[in-house]
Amino acid sequence: MGSDGLMTTDEERAEHVEANRAYWNDKGVADHGPLAREHWAASEPRWGLWRTPESELAVFPPDVAGKRAIELGCGTGYVSAWLARAGAHPTGVDISEEQLEVARRMAAEFGPDFPLVHGDAERLPYRDGEFDLAISEYGASLWCDPHRWIPEAARVLRPGGRLVFLRPSPLFALCAAEDGPAGPRLLRPQFGTSRLDWGRSFEFTLPHGEMLRLLRSCGFEVEDLVEIQAPAKTHREYDYLSAEWARNWPCEELWRARLT
Repeated sequence: MGSDGLMTTDEERAEHVEANRAYWNDKGVADHGPLAREHWAASEPRWGLWRTPESELAVFPPDVAGKRAIELGCGTGYVSAWLARAGAHPTGVDISEEQLEVARRMAAEFGPDFPLVHGDAERLPYRDGEFDLAISEYGASLWCDPHRWIPEAARVLRPGGRLVFLRPSPLFALCAAEDGPAGPRLLRPQFGTSRLDWGRSFEFTLPHGEMLRLLRSCGFEVEDLVEIQAPAKTHREYDYLSAEWARNWPCEELWRARLT
């Protein structure tokens, strides 16, 4: 987003696309990926920061088998691998060559094999209506301008197709510290800061009302919004987020929408 809350300009778009590409092309960042090997080896999909199991969160539509799916900002490709194991026909798209190289190594080691495409989720190289499902877990849903990637998702989906994405919550974006974990104070205003510049990279987190209006303007009917809570017992902690914080406030959320 630009500072005025509208879609990013071409200059701003070039800035965040190239910065994010360079960030994820850093070999240290790409190899982490995050935790590619753990995800590829998992017997069941586990989502987000707290590894919430698919059996609890139900990210995939129940009829995903046989569907053509596109993962937007696939990173190391584990979500596409989970889709393929569920019987779908996925294609992973990412702007980072290094991330895609990690994905190819993981596919060679764990299987299955599926297309991995170097491309930008804000300008997809596909025709209208090619896919039944578009999905993003902390990919395009965080690193791309939603006023560009969501219309692109709508364009490549067939009528009745589904969009599912996991992203940080707007509340977490308001409380996230530049150095240290999020605390119980709002550190930035909600208005005008949907595009966050972290120095090496840019992130996007629209407030709920703006996200709802954007999805509807692109032809989506929102079916669900799940605010995810950290489990009561977890050993996971992050430099930027504590489990205690995420038990009191949602740090991430799942959106489900259908193209009408």
